[in-house]
Amino acid sequence: MLVLAFDTATAAVTVALSEWAPGEMPRLRAESKVVDRRRHAEVLAPAIDSVLGDARVSREELSAIAVGVGPGPYTGLRVGLVTARALGAVLQIPVHGVCTLDALAWESKRTDPFVVATDARRKEVYWARYDSATVRTDGPSVGKPADAAVPGLPVLGEGALLYPDVLKGETPALPSAAAIAELVVSRLSGGEGPDLLPPEPLYLRKPDAREPGPRKRVTPG
Repeated sequence: MLVLAFDTATAAVTVALSEWAPGEMPRLRAESKVVDRRRHAEVLAPAIDSVLGDARVSREELSAIAVGVGPGPYTGLRVGLVTARALGAVLQIPVHGVCTLDALAWESKRTDPFVVATDARRKEVYWARYDSATVRTDGPSVGKPADAAVPGLPVLGEGALLYPDVLKGETPALPSAAAIAELVVSRLSGGEGPDLLPPEPLYLRKPDAREPGPRKRVTPG
């Protein structure tokens, strides 16, 4: 089974290809990570081609797609999800969504409580609290950095780097597509981990753009 995973919910465009067989641990075949918060659309497709090329795998050999569903900024998040759904439809293979905060938690392998916080802009963070790398206890939510802070708990994710005076930061800072692939394989094989999600964007804010309301009626003076 070949799982192509990617995430565009943060400043990183991360892509990975993992191979998995029942009863075995997933094996990373190739990966790419580019940090460029303004060029997700330009970076993702070439990164996917590069990863498949490095692994000498064609798209037709893929068994599943795994994609980070956020939370994250609308523009970057949309790039990854549209690409994932398009590949799934063309190749007729399943597409599995993973909360990007869960991917950061999974990669940490921690067994003690911690917080994950990523950049939500507007001087806010997307955050969630965990009992361990596999168990989320609160969130995901969006709010001020102080909302995510818990005395004594380390904070993973870029949010901690942006607000070090409020959040006690530790690694990893940005998500890894390899971790997303591992999490999906674990869940598909009956192992532990957060629930998989449909490939739909996990927005925690209302969109800035809104449909115009009805026109005001003009009455004769």
